Amino acid sequence: MAQDKSSTKVQANIAMQSGSIFERPTWQTIEERFSKGATLHFLGLLSDGNIHSHIKHPIQLAQKAASQGCQKIRFHCLFDGRDVPDRSALKYLTQLESALAELRASDIDARVASGGGRMHVTMDRYESDWSVVERGYQAHICGVGPQFDSAEAALKTAYENPNASDQYLEPFVVCDDGQPIGRVEDGDALIGFNFRGDRMIQISSAIESKTFSHFKRPYHPDIFYAGMMEYDGDLKIPNHYLVSPPTIENTSGEYIVQAGLKTLAMSETHKFGHVTYFWNGNRSGCLDDGLEDYVEIPSDPTPFHLAPYMRAQEIADKTIEAIQKGRHDYIRINIANGDMIGHTGLLEPTIKACAFVDQQVKRIADAVYAAGGRLMVTADHGNCDDMALRNKDGSPKVKEDGAVIGRTSHTLAAVPFSLTGSGLEHYTLNKQIERPTLANVTTTTLELLGIQRPEGYEASLLKKSQT
Repeated sequence: MAQDKSSTKVQANIAMQSGSIFERPTWQTIEERFSKGATLHFLGLLSDGNIHSHIKHPIQLAQKAASQGCQKIRFHCLFDGRDVPDRSALKYLTQLESALAELRASDIDARVASGGGRMHVTMDRYESDWSVVERGYQAHICGVGPQFDSAEAALKTAYENPNASDQYLEPFVVCDDGQPIGRVEDGDALIGFNFRGDRMIQISSAIESKTFSHFKRPYHPDIFYAGMMEYDGDLKIPNHYLVSPPTIENTSGEYIVQAGLKTLAMSETHKFGHVTYFWNGNRSGCLDDGLEDYVEIPSDPTPFHLAPYMRAQEIADKTIEAIQKGRHDYIRINIANGDMIGHTGLLEPTIKACAFVDQQVKRIADAVYAAGGRLMVTADHGNCDDMALRNKDGSPKVKEDGAVIGRTSHTLAAVPFSLTGSGLEHYTLNKQIERPTLANVTTTTLELLGIQRPEGYEASLLKKSQT
């Protein structure tokens, strides 16, 4: 599999640390814009979760722009509560405001102009719900939305509701005397500072496309827009980016296609890209239309905690049908419940989700065994294994009423790996691997498909028996 040096966050960090990001033509074009008095806007997820973004990047970019003469800077912030603890947005906003205050001390007009919760504003993915993007476009670009004197006031007002979650906060627009302070105007420059692409593709399209049709844009300014990365290499979104995209080659899917094996990749909308786009090295579409079938099951727009079963049964139904038809050599699916429901931080719907997923996996397992196949079950991170937000000593954090605060972010626990089915009696566990990772799982998958371990891949978790 791809080395970590190919990850977008590593590429972004290297470019920032080396300063090479400021030597690219993209930054030079941005500099030309603000040197003529244009406003420089920043849009992205404000946290240090380091999954989609890191707060240090836009702050460093803003400081560099200020040192080069930029006089007006506006931030459009999405609050996290998903890759970091819920209701922690004020911490990151305070960190940003401190940096902007230093710029203002140098007579630079630097302020937060708009924002909202990442799951409700701007950061939709896989075209699950374009209304999320529309709310963001209205607030960030048009300056239209609930008005507040400051981002802090918007947050504190939202937190008056004890059930408010950073992920789902309503959009807000900061105004002076009823006028938005950060409406994007013709000639401005805007940087999307997320380095991960899946939740930036749609808003990038809404900002850039001249033939956009997913919702009515009441206002479409002529600006220079750049992403931190190229978010989709096939669709060329966005047109401009600050960091050259990593080259991800020799993915397992390529070797499976080269071997002439037929593949089925399937999930519901929320995770469809995880079994296609990400799996293929950030490339859209099939590697080989004749050998691969991609099936997307539309996700239910109902809030996750109200629909904990999501589309797990439909995924199981179609998987079982495919197994029984026997047309595919290899099937990969993602059942999203554990991740998506776990991120709510709510225990009861998470328990329901996990129990239901167990039932569906049992159904799939029975079909696999009946067909004489093999079943591999694993995950890429923890989420539901510990639903409590914890203090440094490991004790659960509690509210004033004594209720345990739910944890919405991933855990760092090791994930389970299960492999069952026919023919495994010919293998033993490779005990030479001290710390197994998903890279070892990839090689194991290829070995079970009869594909020799490719150069650069980690060892298989299995060893052929000597008897």
